[in-house]
Amino acid sequence: MFRKIAVFVLAGAIAATMTGCGSSTAPAGGGGTDSGKVADDGKITMGFSQVGAESGWRTANTKSVQESAASAGIELKFSDAQQKQENQIKAIRSFVQQKVDVIAFSPVVESGWDTVLKEAQNAKIPVILTDRAVDSADTTLYKTFLGSDFIEEGKKAGQWLVEEYKDSKDPVNIVELQGTTGSAPANDRKAGFAEVIGADPKFKIAASQTGDFTRAKGKEVMEAFLKSTPDIDVLYAHNDDMGLGAIEAIEGAGKVPGKDIKIITVDAVKDGMQALADGKINYIVECSPLLGPQLMDLAKKVVAGEQVPARVVTEETTFTQEQAKEALPTRQY
Repeated sequence: MFRKIAVFVLAGAIAATMTGCGSSTAPAGGGGTDSGKVADDGKITMGFSQVGAESGWRTANTKSVQESAASAGIELKFSDAQQKQENQIKAIRSFVQQKVDVIAFSPVVESGWDTVLKEAQNAKIPVILTDRAVDSADTTLYKTFLGSDFIEEGKKAGQWLVEEYKDSKDPVNIVELQGTTGSAPANDRKAGFAEVIGADPKFKIAASQTGDFTRAKGKEVMEAFLKSTPDIDVLYAHNDDMGLGAIEAIEGAGKVPGKDIKIITVDAVKDGMQALADGKINYIVECSPLLGPQLMDLAKKVVAGEQVPARVVTEETTFTQEQAKEALPTRQY
């Protein structure tokens, strides 16, 4: 199901000072008149560095970007970083050398980008962050950030859990499968969840470890959790793929996922939604990967020197078992 995406601008974001296309001193949103560096044939060239192909979500995200670039008439130079920051840095430097019109990338981790982004800025190539943010204090190094509110996703997961156990007085032991260490979604989904459940002392995170957003690692870590923490009430996985791997481990241990251990995940990819419909997952917080159309629209605007929001947040929902059953027939990813 291709969801209609609503765009919200954070308060004051438009007023933030950011690098304009073709000018290192243009105001936020590229309000200057410089139309940027477009090829003689009028076609925009975008360099795009993807995190990798670690999950069904990421595969759908890549497809959305590639198909949207083709539809928008944008030449896409695509690079797969295979979940390594050094590969992304090399790719961005290559895009700078190739003199692309705009660079977009989904950062593997949050920190360590200032030097290479400064190189792009010096080359007067605007940068768009997609899906994940960076923690640089210098917000002039990128033009805009398009993606989900990961803290809000964590909060939604926590809110469901609090509601689910509102009448229980017994301790609730939780294990957490975190995303890639240092990545924005891992940091923020953990923080949002912890903030909500922290108000009630009965909720205890008994174990928390990275599963690198992959199904195989999710299974491996969950197997270790089951051995070290025999009394597990709830699993909170930062994405569906880790949750699906964990389900294999839970079933392998002779337990019933969704009943013996309640499971909350984030993403809402088709495999996760099927597991939710089947009762093996109890609740999913959506994180849509279909960012391609918005990304191409933003790319055209920043290259043309038009004003864009400094932060574009995608609107997403949550799913229970019945809602998953209704959504599955038209699910696109």
